[in-house]
Amino acid sequence: MVSLVAAWLYLVGSVVGVGFTLNAFFPLRSKNALVPSFLASMLTIDLAAHHLVWQAIVGGGFVALGVLEHTVGRAALGLAAFSWLSLAYMVLRARTARSTMRATLDGFAKSVTGPKMPLANLFRAYAIRRREARCIRNVEYAKIAGQRLRLDVFLPRAEGKNRPAILQIHGGAWVLGDKRQQGVPLCTHLAANGWVAFNVNYRLSPGATFPDHLVDLKRALVWIREHAKEYGVDPSFVAVTGGSAGGHLTALVALTAGDPKYQPGFEDEDTSVQAAVPFYGVYDFKNRFGGFAPEFVDNLLRIHVMKADIADFPEKYAEASPIDRVHTGAPPFLVIHGDRDTLAPLKDAREFVKSLEAVSQSPVLYAEIRGAQHAFDVFASPRSAPVVEGVERFLHEVHRRHVAGEVAKPVQRLAPQDGPTEESESDMPAAEAAALGQ
Repeated sequence: MVSLVAAWLYLVGSVVGVGFTLNAFFPLRSKNALVPSFLASMLTIDLAAHHLVWQAIVGGGFVALGVLEHTVGRAALGLAAFSWLSLAYMVLRARTARSTMRATLDGFAKSVTGPKMPLANLFRAYAIRRREARCIRNVEYAKIAGQRLRLDVFLPRAEGKNRPAILQIHGGAWVLGDKRQQGVPLCTHLAANGWVAFNVNYRLSPGATFPDHLVDLKRALVWIREHAKEYGVDPSFVAVTGGSAGGHLTALVALTAGDPKYQPGFEDEDTSVQAAVPFYGVYDFKNRFGGFAPEFVDNLLRIHVMKADIADFPEKYAEASPIDRVHTGAPPFLVIHGDRDTLAPLKDAREFVKSLEAVSQSPVLYAEIRGAQHAFDVFASPRSAPVVEGVERFLHEVHRRHVAGEVAKPVQRLAPQDGPTEESESDMPAAEAAALGQ
């Protein structure tokens, strides 16, 4: 009797496990299921090794209880085996991130060096890097309408000066999120390798209306340069990075240097950045390629972020769209996006890269990470680790060229540029696709 009950419990658990596994490959995109399906998909994909281990342990326990004496138990084991094979495939596919970053950086900078790192050593290495960095939390950089805006500073433990800096912008659909939740692996890794990283909070909607978010980040840039000596920063080199809504704002920060519209009261301050690394960003508020559900524009943007109807104020949506702001003086870009992303359209990232490549005088690199969901870099994993290391190589190379005087100073562009049309091709160039192994 005990073994039969256990067999049925094992079957239920196996069905649930298979459901999570299938959702990782085929996440739901309907309005009500989009966010929970994304979260389940991301946690399954990037914790696949963890799921594989605990499912195997649980399965072994059920087998010990005698579930294989029953047809139900044998069916449960079969389903579990399917899930295990699928999870093993996810683990193997995560390792392709290293070759993707190597291909992306080939000819531009040294890629991720050294032999492939075993999983146990990977996490041990990140623990060591955390010890090599220190963090100063909740430093106030501005006070607006009574709201104190704060940032965390990640620094190398050793004292130094004239170090390159980077501004990290968290995501959260412009309405939520916090500096403590995102960008920490990258900030820690960069700090352990001689950088100073500033992980920044900014005003959120619906209390804030675009471009308030962008204005706050430009204030943070000014603050970083004003306090450069205090933190050992070279004020002539500040990069910017961020994911999701933070990726959107990263691109805008990089493409609107010196625009007085976004610098009220500090119009003459230097808000240029010398490199930009947007992760799974949003590049088109007008949704001209149809990658977003209509609710994205109709509800989230119109009601909470822009507080304006796109039909009445199309220029506002263009100004907020990085794809409409590309120009010849853009700084070097490394655009990173997962090919399984269900929140930020992959097609929009490809179109943004094409538009930027067509006009920018600076390098434009694009890394499309196989099997990666949205927010795949929130914690250290076999996929995120080589991506973070690749970002470091990119930034070090841009900084090296900057110090050597090989990178021209970004040109300020104050007005939006005409964006691509609905007829724009969505496919990447053949050579680029080949480099990414697609």
